[in-house]
Amino acid sequence: MAKVKYAYKEEDRSKTARASATHLKISPKHAVEICGEIRGMELEKAKRYLEEVIRMERPVAFKRYNRKVGHRRGLSGWASGRYPVKAAGQILKVLENAEANAEYKGLDTEKLRIVHISSHRGPVIRGWIPRAFGRATPFNTPTTHVQIVLGEA
Repeated sequence: MAKVKYAYKEEDRSKTARASATHLKISPKHAVEICGEIRGMELEKAKRYLEEVIRMERPVAFKRYNRKVGHRRGLSGWASGRYPVKAAGQILKVLENAEANAEYKGLDTEKLRIVHISSHRGPVIRGWIPRAFGRATPFNTPTTHVQIVLGEA
């Protein structure tokens, strides 16, 4: 397996903690919107936000991938949004891994802030569905890579 490099240059590694996940079976578009929403947030606030998205209490504003996306109540400054539950759960796991790494390094977890978060498209898992008269239709599964860097504020 190839070495995965972070899309972030760290000045001082002693004050940051990072975590990544590769080949997650979540939508890359949903991951991009979630990452854009929680970028720069404090750690506890971001975890609370993702838990509310999972419970479908708070929508994620879809700013880039918003063609034919309906409006949701509770969004300020942007009307279209969704509740990407599966992607929010996976990103929450990576965020908790980064928090555990920070705790292991001896950083103060109450002062942590998301310095960098990004998601990239991974390889597509090819599949197919059998159809009538001996035909087949492609049924592909996209994958996503997520990177998170936490830093003390």
